[in-house]
Amino acid sequence: MTAFKSDFLRTLSERGFIHQISDETGLDDLFAKETVTAYIGFDPTAASLHAGGLIQIMMLHWMQQTGHRPIALMGGGTGMIGDPSFKDEARKLLTPEMIASNIAGIKKVFSNYLTFGDGPKDAVMVNNADWLLGINYIEFLRDVGRHFSVNRMLSFDSVKLRLDREQSLSFLEFNYMILQAYDFVELNKRYDCRLQMGGSDQWGNIVNGIDLGHRMGSPQLYALTSPLLTTSSGAKMGKSADGAVWLNPDMLSAYDFWQYWRNTEDADVERFLKLYTRMPLDEIARLGALQGSELNEAKKILATEVTAMLHGRIAADEAAETARKTFEEGSLDENLPTIEIAAAELEAGVGVLSLFVTAGLAASNGEARRHVKGGAVRLNDKPVSDERQVVSMADLTPEGVVKLSLGKKKHVLLRPA
Repeated sequence: MTAFKSDFLRTLSERGFIHQISDETGLDDLFAKETVTAYIGFDPTAASLHAGGLIQIMMLHWMQQTGHRPIALMGGGTGMIGDPSFKDEARKLLTPEMIASNIAGIKKVFSNYLTFGDGPKDAVMVNNADWLLGINYIEFLRDVGRHFSVNRMLSFDSVKLRLDREQSLSFLEFNYMILQAYDFVELNKRYDCRLQMGGSDQWGNIVNGIDLGHRMGSPQLYALTSPLLTTSSGAKMGKSADGAVWLNPDMLSAYDFWQYWRNTEDADVERFLKLYTRMPLDEIARLGALQGSELNEAKKILATEVTAMLHGRIAADEAAETARKTFEEGSLDENLPTIEIAAAELEAGVGVLSLFVTAGLAASNGEARRHVKGGAVRLNDKPVSDERQVVSMADLTPEGVVKLSLGKKKHVLLRPA
């Protein structure tokens, strides 16, 4: 491990964020002697980022914590094309209205990790549509496009992957790397931005920006990438069996977010504590050394600390307590995910299979039926063996709800409205 002298690079190195740096010594010297501005770009392809992007947000967080200025760049312009990097096919094109709506949703996440304002170290949120949408194409080709070698662009892994698979790579997408490189130059001009960070799949695009800056008279620019994370079993970060692990509270509850991190694989606990929490490294080392059932306590701490940063300490503690009551006491808790059903519908009786679909515990009646046959379905903590069972008002607990459970970890309360 390189012994960095700057607080920022030393912190990133100790916590496992660094995959590649374009010039370690030069960047370390820069961070050690002045306040540095750096950015990471986020494409607004959905109304929220998911947990897979949390590593990038934490890099910006640590940058500000160590006295520097982070920029969260929203790809309002590049999002109209879509990043082709390592994708099997072109992304669906988004309308300007969809992009604006997605950016509004994504903005909600960042205030939990960054302090925005007008000070020299306050974070800035920028939209590249501000300069990309007004570009004169002929002037852009003359002033910027002439600096790019198609031969070199074809050598990038992200492009070669598509071509080697004989998959179409449109001219529209081919322009993406030119626009991203131009973003770096433009941010340097507007904000004195010297560093672009991103996942390791962005290395070619970022280096393109450094090269373009050199050709267009920018000061020395730098690249830093983080490793592309998967869990120890190879699963993609930010995905669960139920879909994406969204960071926006209105798309995923604090309790469900907490559960995602509680279910971390044993081999990942120490690594995730370093990457996704602000806990001291010596305490992380102590928790990472735990074995057997004691490691479950470390997983609970991981889940609570990660949830606290996003949802706040109160919501995180409530999620932890809800889980404790549910799994250790077997009791109901009002903070469990709850859905409502018309009282008249429940009075008439509803099939247990359709209820599990309504609750989001199964994608279809067929899937719910398979869960019943596998013994995974419970109603008020009692196993369901008859797929034709009907649930009615008679099944309400003294608390006035019906508890639906799939396995040991997924629970939803059904409440008549």
